[in-house]
Amino acid sequence: MRRIAPDRDQLLVLVAEVFREHGYEGASLALIGEAAGLGKGSLYHFFPGGKEEMARAVIAHIDGWFEDNVFVPLRDSTDPQAGIEHMFEATDSYFRSGRRVCLIGAFALDESRDLFAGQIRDYFGRWVARLAEALARSGHRPGEASELAEETVAAIQGALTLARAANDLDVFSRALRRLRMRLGLPAKV
Repeated sequence: MRRIAPDRDQLLVLVAEVFREHGYEGASLALIGEAAGLGKGSLYHFFPGGKEEMARAVIAHIDGWFEDNVFVPLRDSTDPQAGIEHMFEATDSYFRSGRRVCLIGAFALDESRDLFAGQIRDYFGRWVARLAEALARSGHRPGEASELAEETVAAIQGALTLARAANDLDVFSRALRRLRMRLGLPAKV
């Protein structure tokens, strides 16, 4: 039976999972092709620049999701607390309550970091900046808002790593609960 080729967005999701599982260096074209059900020729049709282009496209795809679901609500919500609340809910959902590795964070720690440094820096920089803006609009002094935003994003990333290292997903949930309280939101049970 002939397999139907995925569209580019579907393919990016599959490629991202291979990168999450094997890292940039370990994600061979053979593994990516196997996950996508495509040969190397078809992969190069979608991504003429090979694995590096795939990784850039995956980062851009993830970045786009965060732009739409986290950064814009933080920036545009008329109620900054509601925007911050939405950030926590979207973040928890995206990272599947700590079950999913932050691929952009993983790339930041990987040998491939220098290849994608600009995209990585932009992603994390916008997250911190949008959260700081929302915190300032909710009454925090600008300097305090920036520090809280940086602390929050760092804690989310650290909680993802610690939850995985400890094989205890509750680490992530507990960290989000503490962060919510630190930012003045009601704790979720």
